[in-house]
Amino acid sequence: MSNPLFLDKDENLSYMVALVIAIFIIGYLAIVLEHPLSLDKTVPALLMGALCWALLAIGFNNGILTVVDTHDHLFSLADGVTHEAEEGFTNALLHHLGKTAEILVFLIGAMTIVEIIDLHAGFEILKSWVRTKNKKKLLWIVGILAFILSAIIDNLTATIVLVTLLRKIIPDRTERLWFASLAVIAANAGGAWSPIGDVTTTMLWIGKKVSTPGLIMWLVIPSIVCFVVPTFVATFLKPFKGNIKVVEEKDGSERNNLKSSRMMLFLGLGAIVFVPIFKTLTHLPPYLGMMLSMGFVWLVSEYIHPEEDFTEERKHLYSAHLALSRIEMSSILFFLGILMAVAALETMVVGGVGTLRYVAEGLENAIPNQDVVVMLLGVGSAIIDNVPLVAASMGMYSEPIDAKLWHFIAYAAGTGGSMLIIGSAAGVAAMGMEKIDFIWYLKKITWLAFIGFFAGAMAFLAMHSIMT
Repeated sequence: MSNPLFLDKDENLSYMVALVIAIFIIGYLAIVLEHPLSLDKTVPALLMGALCWALLAIGFNNGILTVVDTHDHLFSLADGVTHEAEEGFTNALLHHLGKTAEILVFLIGAMTIVEIIDLHAGFEILKSWVRTKNKKKLLWIVGILAFILSAIIDNLTATIVLVTLLRKIIPDRTERLWFASLAVIAANAGGAWSPIGDVTTTMLWIGKKVSTPGLIMWLVIPSIVCFVVPTFVATFLKPFKGNIKVVEEKDGSERNNLKSSRMMLFLGLGAIVFVPIFKTLTHLPPYLGMMLSMGFVWLVSEYIHPEEDFTEERKHLYSAHLALSRIEMSSILFFLGILMAVAALETMVVGGVGTLRYVAEGLENAIPNQDVVVMLLGVGSAIIDNVPLVAASMGMYSEPIDAKLWHFIAYAAGTGGSMLIIGSAAGVAAMGMEKIDFIWYLKKITWLAFIGFFAGAMAFLAMHSIMT
């Protein structure tokens, strides 16, 4: 199909491929430089996703670009318009949108349940458990809470809860920064072995790259090592010696004395934990289980009475509608943009295969050791957002479910981000809440996060060499 705008086929192909990749790289840099640019990373993510697909469509419709679907079928209009080729492009787009929507619906459900728990002051129950004045004991308590909570409610939410907790019991901000930073390491480690603990592990789980039993069996020990080693080393550092003055709350506010707090905490956490069980029993996608859990928690929240003298006029203060309004929709839209941008690269054909598969083959030729590649991905996730890195890896490799590669990627991407404060959602949340300085974290915490990451990686590789 000729077009006066495009003269030489090979040159046009190179030009269009370079243009799509350039849009992706520019968008990627804008996301990484979110803070210096004072630009919400959702903006470049949405622009990048839409523009990549727009350029892919223009190239395809002019017979320049070829696309590939998930079954490795190639479609092109180079030899003329055919219904099969047009349908192939449309189906590829709809498939990727569907896989992305699965992740987004799952996240919306999980976030809503967590917000309903918070509205009923459920997390205040957790805060009431911390009474120690000893800094070392407090570090271990906070770390263990972060590790366990992140596996249940995700590492981002666990970090927010624990930073809020630390504000209540450590009045000195300088001391608090150390505890918050170690909580980030623990939360990221805890999120790596749970299918609902981190966005990247959720992506791999929903994408049928890992199963819940496989993830737990292979990653729980490396994740514990990743958390325990830096926490143990930190106990010998000066900031964690001595005692702190525990600040007792005296306000007795009604938020701390709700009748529904305990019930909604355990109901909500139980509903989230039920999702993997639902998937195992029904073999249905996880987002349907999350829809069921969210619907049940919402139902209970409609009829429960949080206060002694509960009136209809105050019902809106504890409603799921308010919880939905508190969800950070910018994060949802960020995932939409970045995942669709990565999908465009996965769909665009270079050298007879998808672009990401082409890159994977090049990496394997340059670095034959796949374990080294994955560890570099983990280090890279501290600099670059781990969501697109994992999304890219899912398009690069075709190993079966629960292959060693997928478990190692889940570990590396989930824990590697701890090495920089901007390297994970948990770190960014702590940075925003406590105004943690990037350079301070780099000097004081990065080395601790690195030894944890490396120790856990060695534990994972040792397990595989012994058990396989």
